[in-house]
Formats: sequence, structure tokens, C-alpha cells
Amino acid sequence: MTIRVDGTAVTVAAGDTLLDACRSARIDTPTVCYGDTLTPVNACRACVVEVEGNRTLVPSCSRPAEEGMVVHTDSTRVRHSRKMVLEFLAGSVDLSQADELSRWITAYGADPSRYGAAAARVDDAPKIQDRLFVRAYEQCVLCYKCVEACGDDAQRTYAIAVAGRGFEARISTEFDVELPESACVYCGNCIAVCPTNALQFTTEFERRAEGSWRPDEHTVTTTVCSYCGVGCNLELHVQDNEIMKVTSPDDHDVTHGNLCIKGRFGWRYV
Repeated sequence: MTIRVDGTAVTVAAGDTLLDACRSARIDTPTVCYGDTLTPVNACRACVVEVEGNRTLVPSCSRPAEEGMVVHTDSTRVRHSRKMVLEFLAGSVDLSQADELSRWITAYGADPSRYGAAAARVDDAPKIQDRLFVRAYEQCVLCYKCVEACGDDAQRTYAIAVAGRGFEARISTEFDVELPESACVYCGNCIAVCPTNALQFTTEFERRAEGSWRPDEHTVTTTVCSYCGVGCNLELHVQDNEIMKVTSPDDHDVTHGNLCIKGRFGWRYV
């Protein structure tokens, strides 16, 4: 089918979303809760676009394209909505480690400070309950991506969910038990999809605390996990000739970005 995006005719396949169309047209579209390997949950509304004939702005990540649609991605209405979303997020949590969101905040001229010093902020101390990863909720934007990765979209462990209401909502284990006592299997797939670094490797957390975390100096080497015969690809992030963390590429046809505890955390023997 053919739709028009910002005046340009774009051909998309049946079932494609407006975000797919934007990407086909090489239109850079902000996303927070969307992930290429995850089911859209429409939580953030950063990707909204204007569709002629629709009363409200629509989330491009989940709205299917329809023949003849006329879409505007950079109208005054869209830019204002995206700016407000980014200001609300940055005004309540720490996004200093969210490089992609920081880029969008600059691009849309968002100014979270205009809400004043009295604006409510999440100020939770980091949860450090094991030697593998840290949960820093003062950086969490409740995008649901970790919940999706732990649930139907990847691991199917269902160890975490959103608990609480309103401003008190947090990502939590069942009954808020400590992570080692929960259903968590330490696959780390939640870390892989987190857009704000609210979930991060303990190695990174400790390096940041001591001021020796230098991601610009990292080399990334792709290799194959040595633990079994499945063939998962690993990306080793190395600094000072030492492995800092392990990721896996989203487009790898075995892992789709996911790993188990051995592949994600079992590299210290190296």
C-alpha cells in the first residue's frame, strides 16, 4: 500500500506500522518504550504523529498503516506533544545516562527545569542485591520494556511487573522481595532493552562511581558463546584490556538480542 509521510509517497507492506513507514522514509522518530524485538505497549507517546482525519495524535509504533493515509511527523502539534513528553520524563527522573533521550531533549528544545525545584522527582537509592546488576530506579521512566523482555516477548519468567499507582509506580518483583529470592533467572535481557541505564551491569555501576567508566574508549568484539552449542553471538565491550559487559545483537537470528545467565554474565573466567 502507499501512504504519504511529510509529503513523500511511501510504499509499505500490509501489517507495517507508521513507524515502519517513517523509517522507510528515513525520518528520524523518537521512541522510548518501543523496541525492535518487543511488542509495542504505547506507554511513552514519544513517537506520536498526526494523521489527517484523526482527532488525536496516534502512536506510530503501533498504528497500522492504511492505504491513502496522510501523515505528518513534524507539525507544530507533534513537536509540542513530543517536547512535553520529554520534559515530563526528564523532570521526574535522572536521564544523564540516557544518551538517546538526551539527544531528543536537545532536538526538541525541551526544558524540564521550567517546572521548578518543587516538581516531584523519583529519588530512590539504587538496589544492589547481587554481584551481577544494579537497579537504579531514579533513572527509570516506566517504559515497560524490561517487563516485556522478562515476560511473553523473550524470557517468559515473569519475575517483574509494575507495582503501585501514579507517581509511586515502580518496577518490582512479586511482593518486592529481593531479586535473588524472586523468580529472576539472571538472563539480563531486561538490561539489554533498558533505554535509560536504570538497569546496568555492576561492573559499569562501580566504574561510574569511581569515575573510570570511559565508553568512548570501548572496543566491541563479536564472538560466539563458549558454554553450549546453541551458537549465541556475544559482543564483548572491553576497556583497559578488561571485559566490562556483554551484549548480543538484536538482528542475530539465534539470540535476537537475548542471552542466558552464562552468556550475559559468565565471562569473568576470561
